[in-house]
Amino acid sequence: MTTTTQIFDYSKWTSQLDELGKKYQTASPYPHIVLENFVNPEVLKDCIAEFNKLNETDGWINYKHYNENKRGLNKLDLLPTTIKSTINELNSPEFLQFLSKLTGIKDLQKDDGLEGGGIHQSTRGGYLNIHADFTVHPHHRNWQRRVNVLVYLNEKWEESWGGKLELWDKEMKACEEKVTPVFNRCVIFNTDADSFHGHPEPMTCPEGVFRRSIALYYYTVEANPFRRATYYQARPGEGSKKILVRLDNALVSMYTAIKGKLGANDKVVSNMLKFFSGKKK
Repeated sequence: MTTTTQIFDYSKWTSQLDELGKKYQTASPYPHIVLENFVNPEVLKDCIAEFNKLNETDGWINYKHYNENKRGLNKLDLLPTTIKSTINELNSPEFLQFLSKLTGIKDLQKDDGLEGGGIHQSTRGGYLNIHADFTVHPHHRNWQRRVNVLVYLNEKWEESWGGKLELWDKEMKACEEKVTPVFNRCVIFNTDADSFHGHPEPMTCPEGVFRRSIALYYYTVEANPFRRATYYQARPGEGSKKILVRLDNALVSMYTAIKGKLGANDKVVSNMLKFFSGKKK
């Protein structure tokens, strides 16, 4: 890929902004939108080719504890050229302006540290329990988290494998929407304290097949932001899981505080969570 390759078609998407903005801001169970063919597909195919060579790269974070089982890589200097260029485009001033108009949230800002984001990968048995995201950046105490952008890189994903992103109502009574993570589909949504989402069923894809995404989070600067760590929830009918979910929430909250106070990174904290949750791999 050359540096002149267009990654995001601003003319295409900005021409639809009025309609897309209304759809986003009035969506249920909370403001969100699902967009197809989001970036240049050839660029995304190059991202997949780079992804395929990354498995042995040092720097992967293993997010493995009771409430999740996935891997992440959030160091820009460890990311290959095309993936890095795509992330930089989606963190550019032009894209931030597009995102602000879409969501109706002014003065959105990027996170160069990609805290909790970057690229994600999970395979057979992977899952992410229903949760609302952490609300304040652990290393910037006045940064309120506002919006997630997820771009999926899965060319031949089969419905039967699971891995659908579930969007739940604010009372955690029902799932209102399920999104299959297929190639070049993008999900954008507000990260409010009750924006519950996840893919809680362990995936059944073959070993060596991966659910992959680019995950970027955006913030606004606030004088008194609402502060809470990632907050997991058991689904209706999962009464037996509630205690373990709550215990894991307590661990996540504790180690999120450690990150903020001591400057620890996700790799250190995820290893602690894995140890206390009894995860061996």
